[in-house]
Amino acid sequence: MATQDFLVELGTEELPPKALKPLSDAFTRGITKGLEEAGIRFGKVEAFAAPRRLAVRVRNLEDAQPDKPVEKRGPAVKAAFDDSGNPTRALTGFATSLGVTPDQLDTLETDKGAWVIYRTIEQGRPSVELMPELVDQSLAALPIPKRMRWGAHRTEFVRPVHWAIMLFGNKVIESPIMGLTPGNKTRGHRFHCPKSLIVPTPGDYEVVLRQEGYVIADFAERREQIRDGVNTIARHEAGGQAVIDEDLLDEVTALNEWPVPLMGRFEERFLDVPAEALISSMKEHQKYFHVVSADGKMLPLFITVANLESKDPSQVISGNEKVIRPRLADAAFFYDTDRKTRLEDRIEQLKPIVFQDKLGSLYDKSVRVAALARKIAGAIGSNPLLAERAAMLAKTDLVTEMVLEFTDLQGIMGQYYAANDGEHEDVASALNEQYMPRFAGDDLPATLTGCAVAIADRIDSLVGLFGIDQPPSGTRDPFGLRRASLGVLRIIIERELPLDLQTLCEWAEAEHNSMTEANVADTVVDYMLERFRAHYEEQGINAEVYLAVHARRPTRPLDFDRRVKAVEAFRQLPESLALAGANKRVSNILTKQGGDSIGETIDTDLLQDKAEIALAEQIRQQAEKVLPLFEKGDYATALSSLASLREPVDNFFDEVMVMADDEAVRNNRLAMLNLLRNLFLRVADISVLPTAG
Repeated sequence: MATQDFLVELGTEELPPKALKPLSDAFTRGITKGLEEAGIRFGKVEAFAAPRRLAVRVRNLEDAQPDKPVEKRGPAVKAAFDDSGNPTRALTGFATSLGVTPDQLDTLETDKGAWVIYRTIEQGRPSVELMPELVDQSLAALPIPKRMRWGAHRTEFVRPVHWAIMLFGNKVIESPIMGLTPGNKTRGHRFHCPKSLIVPTPGDYEVVLRQEGYVIADFAERREQIRDGVNTIARHEAGGQAVIDEDLLDEVTALNEWPVPLMGRFEERFLDVPAEALISSMKEHQKYFHVVSADGKMLPLFITVANLESKDPSQVISGNEKVIRPRLADAAFFYDTDRKTRLEDRIEQLKPIVFQDKLGSLYDKSVRVAALARKIAGAIGSNPLLAERAAMLAKTDLVTEMVLEFTDLQGIMGQYYAANDGEHEDVASALNEQYMPRFAGDDLPATLTGCAVAIADRIDSLVGLFGIDQPPSGTRDPFGLRRASLGVLRIIIERELPLDLQTLCEWAEAEHNSMTEANVADTVVDYMLERFRAHYEEQGINAEVYLAVHARRPTRPLDFDRRVKAVEAFRQLPESLALAGANKRVSNILTKQGGDSIGETIDTDLLQDKAEIALAEQIRQQAEKVLPLFEKGDYATALSSLASLREPVDNFFDEVMVMADDEAVRNNRLAMLNLLRNLFLRVADISVLPTAG
């Protein structure tokens, strides 16, 4: 079958920069999925995205879907013909529904009898008919939270659509999309080439736009061109290094069709302001990249990316310098003003600020967190007084001028202001570290004081919100409790802190006086332990491993983690399948025979068979060896040792009847199996693991 390249382009008003890449990716996925579901063969699918356009090109798209055989089963042969062999009403009705006569039908012999069947070849639809439907479906499915209308059109999209291209080879597909009749004309750069440009074939698309239209249509290519240009100008013009935030780079890429990096300067006096404040001002408001020296110190320079080639770049640079100067002057003013008031003098300002209606103000939360942080600090070998002090000051930077203007600087400015006030170094650090980790993979608090405050703040929110029946539901999690739970677990595990979630939640519950729910601590602990599941799945650890440990409900995260790692290592051993199966069998037997009422004491005088004598001895030896390991939390070594029980366990079940007629012998064997199972249960319920059977 012949193939042609296919191109669709949607020309719009400037698209939201943060949405451009997701929209392009979704548009491309939609068309790819549609082609796959339609069964039409195609080659490479290429995405293009620029401020005023979304486009997709499909290489080597076949002219049509392949023809496919179709079978439709009708009535059974017995019901299709009467005693004289004439077609029944069932048969004629089936034939009529298909537009054929009974003599055009075949029969199909099956194990359940013979059936009337209709066989035909369904002709594949031409690509020129199919593609407009796939494009419409893809556009309708784009992740656009709020669509808009424009002019007299009833069409809706994220921004007004002004032109469209739909080409199959050199042929225009004129089926309307977005209320427009597609053609073969695109538009160039708004200023450098404000006119229509003909795209002869899909393969010419980006070439025409680049050479005639001053548009680099490929998002990834434009992104790397900006990166290279920004790095080059920083290196050559300043001898420094540009700091490129990947999210900012994506946003700048989405703002420019013909990017031209330019370097500007600001007054050195602004370097007295914390670098984070300067960066926030340049990045959030102006989309500038900042520049640092070889030793990482910020330079009084910025790099902007213009969306055109100016005949006089100095004018563009000068304009940007004029814009950034008042922004930086504001930051300097806020910094100077804020330092005139100590953080401790701002504590009272937290009283009118509501944290949550039923849980009080930020001041109330600070008092609770301070009490909890003090206890946590004592439990982890830190200074309780420093943790309490840090917690009381933790939210005070929220009422500073700087943070009111630049909300992403909360905590960061608190650290600067605390240091300026002469607070202890750990207290100052904790004001920033309370928010760590801010996102998956982020750094953890470096100080124990910071750990205490970070954990206390999150536990207070979890217990408080669950206590007033405001847990996360579905996708709604307005207070970020899922993230808070994972943050607590990460801090405790990676900093190896000897903390128990049950104790933490009970401490926090004692500080609240507005609880409406019962058993809050237990509920929160269960919720947090459930978060472990996703935590380990991300590490590639099988869900059964998590479930095996979760069945024992260990509430110390560090202990939970060690058990999971031990069970994961055990699962890799060749003996694990058989022992998991044996544990499952033992569990079933014990449950049927009384469960918890069965003891662990083995009477050696009642041991009869060679296999049970051998197993009893092996269990005794293993118990002596692994019980001290369990006490130390060395679960991996203990499980590795218990793996040696596979052979005696297999022999026991092959040669010994557990349910002996003699009650004393039977109970003795059950006690031995109970002791065996309880050794494994010191770590996890390994009967949950996959078994050999």
